[in-house]
Amino acid sequence: FSSIGTHIHMGSKTQILRKGHAVFCTRCSSLSGAVFAWRPYSNDAITRPRRAVLYVPTTDQKKTRKIPTLNVDTVVFDFEDGVALNQKDVARHLIQETLSTCRGPNTEHVVRVNGNDSGLLGADLKAVFGGNPPPNKLPDALMLPKVESVEHLQQLELGLLPYCSSTPVPLPLFAIIESPMALLNLRAICEFGIYRTRMFKLCALVFGSDDFIALLGGTRTVSATELIYARQSVVTHAKAFGVCAIDMVDIEYKNLDNLKYQALEGARMGYTGKQVIHPNQVPVVQSAFSPSEAQVRWARNLIIAFEENQKAGKGAFEYDGKMIDRPLLLQARNIISCYDVTSK
Repeated sequence: FSSIGTHIHMGSKTQILRKGHAVFCTRCSSLSGAVFAWRPYSNDAITRPRRAVLYVPTTDQKKTRKIPTLNVDTVVFDFEDGVALNQKDVARHLIQETLSTCRGPNTEHVVRVNGNDSGLLGADLKAVFGGNPPPNKLPDALMLPKVESVEHLQQLELGLLPYCSSTPVPLPLFAIIESPMALLNLRAICEFGIYRTRMFKLCALVFGSDDFIALLGGTRTVSATELIYARQSVVTHAKAFGVCAIDMVDIEYKNLDNLKYQALEGARMGYTGKQVIHPNQVPVVQSAFSPSEAQVRWARNLIIAFEENQKAGKGAFEYDGKMIDRPLLLQARNIISCYDVTSK
């Protein structure tokens, strides 16, 4: 048996245990014998391109119907900020039809549910994963906003348990980091989310800059220098745990020049993609997070030169007017890896 979390039984916190594909409560039989629709976790959930992550309100059918025509890596059907409180039930009603009919051929389809403390998460999960018979189409991944602690992930796991017989697990999870407390707990959040035997597996960290700066009491500027520490912390943790890092939204969606600057800056920092809120932002962002032909040519030639110098017994060597050693080799290999993923 391995512990996958806790739940409340008659006022007491009790352990949820897993053995094979079955889930057991240590005090009651309410979850006893529950069977997972288990699937091996695929590296594709991490290595697939997520350059532009486009939010679309699930209630706006005019926008959702355009998704098959958009060449966007990831689309997020939104239940949270993009949907008014009195329209949440409408979004839940539409999600199954939307997942079935509004799909891009090479697009990853994600659902952003409401956060743990909203009181809406349970109803959101039921709309996405529940039903009798079970839904025909499920999202490729789930996005959870306002993740501040391991407890938030544990609550999500328990919320998914009633649907474990019909939901392939582990389900790829995007966790939005958008508060100072989340930043302080980021290592623990990653460690929990990466554990492979849970209902989901963390595949991406998403930086929610606007909520973060508001909670910080700061002021958002065009240069975003006030967010450097937080942005670097998020991308550092993402790379340490081998997941995607999705950079902040640029809400001035008509200013494509500034968007390009921001996107290129994020790519230089190590981010793998950026959140967008308008289709016109997609090509700018996806181009910024794709290696140029010149970068790919430089990287391939450097790798060849490195291998030739290694055979000759040389360590550091000169290439293109620079002294080359292993750190630059790693950069070259990263460029090739990124090109291989984004050019498919």
